Amino acid sequence: MKIPVYKPLLNGNEKKYVDDCLDSSWISSKGKYNDLFAEKFADYIGVEYGTTVANGTLALHLALMALGIGEGDEVIVPSFTYVASANAVKYTGADVVFADSQEDSWQLDSKDIEHRITDRTKAIMPVHLYGHPCDMDKIMEIANRYHLFVIEDCAEAIGSEYKGKKVGSFGDIAAFSFFGNKTITCGEGGMVLTNDKTLFERALHIKGQGLAAHREYWHDIIGYNYRMTNIAAAIGLAQLEQVDTFVKRKIDIANIYKTQLETLPCKVHTSVGDVKHTYWMVSILCDKIEDRDKLRDFLKKKGIETRPTFYPIHTMPMYSEKYQKLPIAEKLGWSGMNLPSFPGLKDEEVMFVCDSIKEYYRR
Repeated sequence: MKIPVYKPLLNGNEKKYVDDCLDSSWISSKGKYNDLFAEKFADYIGVEYGTTVANGTLALHLALMALGIGEGDEVIVPSFTYVASANAVKYTGADVVFADSQEDSWQLDSKDIEHRITDRTKAIMPVHLYGHPCDMDKIMEIANRYHLFVIEDCAEAIGSEYKGKKVGSFGDIAAFSFFGNKTITCGEGGMVLTNDKTLFERALHIKGQGLAAHREYWHDIIGYNYRMTNIAAAIGLAQLEQVDTFVKRKIDIANIYKTQLETLPCKVHTSVGDVKHTYWMVSILCDKIEDRDKLRDFLKKKGIETRPTFYPIHTMPMYSEKYQKLPIAEKLGWSGMNLPSFPGLKDEEVMFVCDSIKEYYRR
């Protein structure tokens, strides 16, 4: 593809910090960069405690386990999200309860949450999808009223803000992803953040094979090896040093798309309410569902890579035992697509994508 949908920008201290790992021989989970990255990332989000993990899915699983979510429990998750959000719940033995999305923001519909609460509900998992924050005031009010935990899935929303406060700082615990296509990347990596010291210590205990704190090589629970390597953390720290530049550039790219495509029969996913939308992926919704795949094929022939928006999880075979209609999630899943959105994208490349979309609709 001449223009991929995403690629990382690695033009900071990434090589310098990785070389430092190699020179010191600290290449596994030991070494200074894991603690440095966790501390600085927690400080960036505005949260007290953070711990690194090997990827974003494990961050969600670890967050759920730290909360004690397990068999017999239910967790409310938006259907319109990446499948990892639901899978992590199933790993614990708990059941996923799907809720619909809001048509304007594409985020978890707080009004639908209350319809899904039962005596088995233990938590709500708002997913700040494509970089747009969820309505955290309403979600936290519901959680407090029903005494539910809130696990923020911030995989796609590094730097996004709700009413001036960064996502990941609202709920009981939050999970982030640093996969190769995220706003900042480690290649593979994740982070669990919380303001609760007990949750933090539980997460550390679980992710480190259940190693007891005060007895060497003594394990007092069945734990997991979810640790991040020092090399991955070194890359993450170098990326974090550039996060504000990356976010600003992604917003600038989104603004070009919005200006250029505003008269076409497709709508760019834009900010709703008092939020900072960081546009992990700039996405459009085609007015006609049948245009989505045709437009993607047309752009592919031009050398432009795109992605469909996430298919609603409740329609996937392993989650569709009970028939369910979530009309907004289905509309967003069938007619949306992600456009090239990486911070290294040049203005002229964005314009080429816009001109190609205009050409499709002229035809």
